[in-house]
Amino acid sequence: MINLSQHNSGLAPTSPSTGGGRGEAGGGRTSLVVLGGGESGVGAAILAKKEGYDVVLMDEGSLKAGYRSELEAAGIAFLEGSIDGEKLLAAAEVVKSPGIPEKNEWVKKIRAKGIPVISEIELAYRHKGDSRIIAITGSNGKTTTTSLIYHICKVGELDCALVGNIGYSFARQVAEDPKPLYVCEISSFQLDDILTFRPDVAVLLNITEDHLDRYNYQFENYAAAKFRIMMNQLPTDHFIYNEDDEVIVNHLKHNSITANQLPITMKKEVAKGAQIKDNELQVKTGNEPLEMSVYDFALKGKHNQYNTMAACVAGSTMDIRKNKIREAVQTFSSLEHRMEPVLTVRGVDFINDSKATNVNSTWYALESMTKPTVLIMGGVDKGNDYSLIMELIQEKVKTIVCMGTDNSKIEAAFKDVVPVVSTGNAEDAVKAAFAAAVPGDAVLMSPACASFDLFRNYEDRGTQFKNAVKNL
Repeated sequence: MINLSQHNSGLAPTSPSTGGGRGEAGGGRTSLVVLGGGESGVGAAILAKKEGYDVVLMDEGSLKAGYRSELEAAGIAFLEGSIDGEKLLAAAEVVKSPGIPEKNEWVKKIRAKGIPVISEIELAYRHKGDSRIIAITGSNGKTTTTSLIYHICKVGELDCALVGNIGYSFARQVAEDPKPLYVCEISSFQLDDILTFRPDVAVLLNITEDHLDRYNYQFENYAAAKFRIMMNQLPTDHFIYNEDDEVIVNHLKHNSITANQLPITMKKEVAKGAQIKDNELQVKTGNEPLEMSVYDFALKGKHNQYNTMAACVAGSTMDIRKNKIREAVQTFSSLEHRMEPVLTVRGVDFINDSKATNVNSTWYALESMTKPTVLIMGGVDKGNDYSLIMELIQEKVKTIVCMGTDNSKIEAAFKDVVPVVSTGNAEDAVKAAFAAAVPGDAVLMSPACASFDLFRNYEDRGTQFKNAVKNL
């Protein structure tokens, strides 16, 4: 660990500057504490150091070796395994990593003292310069849509970076390799702590129940967090939203939208935005409309038609040529861990949908299935309502294989509908699913739950699943 006393002289509180770490009262540097040492926190610390803040990173857990080495190489003070309460509560501002909930005792103390708390994307926004931002949020489809927009921008020859909840932190990218355009996936947790963050293009895909454990089990609180993505937008900005989503439409009635609204829909005609009618996509953003058949979309399934619509509208706001958008939509490859075909073993297809960490994601996965399905699901339940997928389970699923440390809620929900088998790891789950399948069936791992009971994250879960399939 870097000796804090050697690297944090002048950590006494100063007034936080709005434009960076150097414009501070009394000649000292703005003291900034980064709480949390994952990708988001380390990225924030690297940017803060570059911008002249007096920064220290703290994490109650242990840091990954790679992150520890980065902080040491950058000369950034850090503390792992504990929190220095005196320094934390003397900070002018705190960057809170999105994984840390409000119920955390240190967060409560920070709030009680009135210290401003911001997210890493807020810090990155302050220092992005004149660069533009396309920001994407929603309960389902964020990663797919963000990746497709990035692909459209790259095919359209724009100099851009893919950041946020999808890989590199936004702050790290701004610090190490700034770009004229950032395509940014954003979660509700990141939106909770923005102040001035304003995307040039905001995309709101859908709002369904998720992460209710972080919002006092109040769906309204979660929906309000999603709507923060456009709260600072100006009339020159664009707001792309799903007009077929009842929750979004109801919230629009109670939110003042100043940005240029570009709805996407399959249920009506729109003067601007995008619509799909009779399997034909029309994108209208003021220029000549873009038209193409949904059969030419690389992404299949009704939910991906909404994702593709949103991505095409976002690309159109960047003045990317129609033929380039069309080419990108046709050439996009599916993402790892998102309805990812793994192998066909003795006539049984195995599909990895580990990124489905909530019930609605699993609903979308099942909706796109065309073969009799053995469904592997389970993990950390986040207040799931399994009745949402009951009809699809009855229609498409022949057996459910549970994979988790506590499978009781899933067993109770479906034991009278289909056979339910309980397992406690990926290898046993794959073997049980294969035993329940016959040639012509599909085994779909779409857990509807978080992964932290048995796995490091959803990527680890998906990788273990794929390895188990390959070992059959």
